[in-house]
Amino acid sequence: MKTALIQQKFHGNKKATVEHTCKAIQEAAENGAQLVILGELHQDKYFCISEDTNNFNLAEDYDKDLIFWSDTAKRNGVVLIVSLFEKRSVGLYHNTAIIFEKDGKIAGKYRKMHIPDDPSFYEKFYFTPGDLGFEPINTSVGKIGLLVCWDQWYPEAARLMALKGADLLIYPTAIGWFDEDEDEEKKRQLDAWITIQRSHAIANGLPIISVNRVGKEFDDKGVANGIRFWGNSFATGAQGEFLTVADNEKEMILYCDIDFKKSENVRRIWPFLRDRRIDAYKQITKRFID
Repeated sequence: MKTALIQQKFHGNKKATVEHTCKAIQEAAENGAQLVILGELHQDKYFCISEDTNNFNLAEDYDKDLIFWSDTAKRNGVVLIVSLFEKRSVGLYHNTAIIFEKDGKIAGKYRKMHIPDDPSFYEKFYFTPGDLGFEPINTSVGKIGLLVCWDQWYPEAARLMALKGADLLIYPTAIGWFDEDEDEEKKRQLDAWITIQRSHAIANGLPIISVNRVGKEFDDKGVANGIRFWGNSFATGAQGEFLTVADNEKEMILYCDIDFKKSENVRRIWPFLRDRRIDAYKQITKRFID
């Protein structure tokens, strides 16, 4: 399955950003991509950089956005993964990823389960934790375990998707550095981010795909110096081997071939699911074991 990862930056406003994205999707489709994946909250600025009730207005076009991306998937004949700010009701919002089939129909959606609350990543202010659980989505290109950003740090989320039959794990993402951090600290953060996701691939015998944004985005409130999103979008095979890797600055389309037969062969050699001691894991649902 030829897959395209679209790593991009915010282009100053929603219209310009979406236009850039659509050109990239068209290019990917013309190059034979069957599955195209966009980053987290890719339509607009990363508004969670500050707490501002006016930013809830960004979710007002959610229904229109669904129609737009549905048409985009159908026009290009690709399975398309998008990430939107969902207004579910007045005062109730989600960070939601959606998969559109090649004919534009919605194959399924996932509402982000793990919600961070860190300096310049104030997502708890905006998003209600997801209530759809960890359910893989059946598509014409495979059964996709769709998760979002902060979910990527949790092995439980990846494992549950694998146990429910996911063929691959996909993480639309928005993560970056603070310019004031020391270079060694930046390296540690990036290494940790890559390593934890590769470990999900290895532990579950599944390919994983992570699509991040690039570029510097500023705090409109002036409280902080903003975030420099570190890119490095990548895909690995079922043994954690890199299939494609982006740099930390450029907008680009990355291509890779996902081989599900290889995943099956890896699981036959490394049968981690067979050897799980499910009789001994009951305490895993506790917050902490005193």
